Amino acid sequence: MANAKVGDKISFKREGNSLEGVVTGVRENSVMVQYGVSKDKDEPLITIVNHKNYKITK
Repeated sequence: MANAKVGDKISFKREGNSLEGVVTGVRENSVMVQYGVSKDKDEPLITIVNHKNYKITK
């Protein structure tokens, strides 16, 4: 399995929803992903995804 690099687009599931985002950071066991912008606070939505739980889309 290839691990994502910063800037890669990935798809993952969160709370039963399929989401896509851009990798902003890489750690040993996971990646940090920005997957949108909060409408309420106008801040980026960021989450952590384990390497086992995503697929690289581009």
